[in-house]
Amino acid sequence: MKHAIVTGGAGFLGSHLCDTLLERNYHVTCIDNFITGSPKNIAHLTSHPNFTFTEHDVTKYIQIEGPIDAIFHFASPASPIDYQKIPIPTLKVGALGTHNVLGLAKAKKATILLASTSEVYGDPLVHPQKEDYWGNVNPIGPRGCYDEAKRFLEAMTMAYHRVHGLKTRIIRIFNTYGPRQRLDDGRAIPTFITQALKNEDITIFGDGSQTRSFCYVDDLISGIYKLFQSDYSYPVNIGNPTELTIHEMAKKVIEVIHSKSKFIYKSLPQDDPKTRQPDITLAKKLLQWEPKISLEEGLKRSMDYFKRSL
Repeated sequence: MKHAIVTGGAGFLGSHLCDTLLERNYHVTCIDNFITGSPKNIAHLTSHPNFTFTEHDVTKYIQIEGPIDAIFHFASPASPIDYQKIPIPTLKVGALGTHNVLGLAKAKKATILLASTSEVYGDPLVHPQKEDYWGNVNPIGPRGCYDEAKRFLEAMTMAYHRVHGLKTRIIRIFNTYGPRQRLDDGRAIPTFITQALKNEDITIFGDGSQTRSFCYVDDLISGIYKLFQSDYSYPVNIGNPTELTIHEMAKKVIEVIHSKSKFIYKSLPQDDPKTRQPDITLAKKLLQWEPKISLEEGLKRSMDYFKRSL
């Protein structure tokens, strides 16, 4: 049986990835320190015979006995609310944590897939964003702790690939939503759904004209696994290219939930990207991957989870 490590495995994406790897007959070791992850996300796995959980901070040395075939590095705060509250741990997991998992992969001769982000493009001047775009990032702004942590993660990964011949995979994740996101996550869809279910005013930052592209979590996990199975070592965008304004997304949530919520507007945060849309040409060609779940279907599935969580 192959052995996979998932750092950040009790997080939103990490826990779904653990599910997928177990379904594919991996023994999964999940590592998390619960800085933003939750034991609830992996509670259904604790009795699984092929699942092991280790509470650990990956910025500290990682020691795991026996062979390891795959490492998926997903440990990191990902919500602006989280990483602006804890910028130093965010930078440390992108730098020290990445260094530790790359060292583990080198020692075990494991293939490693690392979670990067569309935030490496910053507030983009190119639209849609392709993998060869270098980005427009403010390294000293309030979002810089996350953006630069992930940019460093990519640089460190490629250095290990070039110097040590490490089998690396890098995914640039665009906005993703679905079950197991926290209600207080601070990101658009969980916030809108929670407010709409309560018939509270929906908070829109700026005038709502900024755009995002939202991918349902099942589609994203499918793309992650396909990228892992490939032999491509450079970054690949995985996301849904259907672009919506934040205002359009909020209206769609109200329609699906049949909510009586109204809109309220607040000032746009500093360095908030005005546009965000992945060019997934490479993923289509390389992985034969593209998202399949419609926004309406994804919102319905998410709504059921959030109803139970309220």
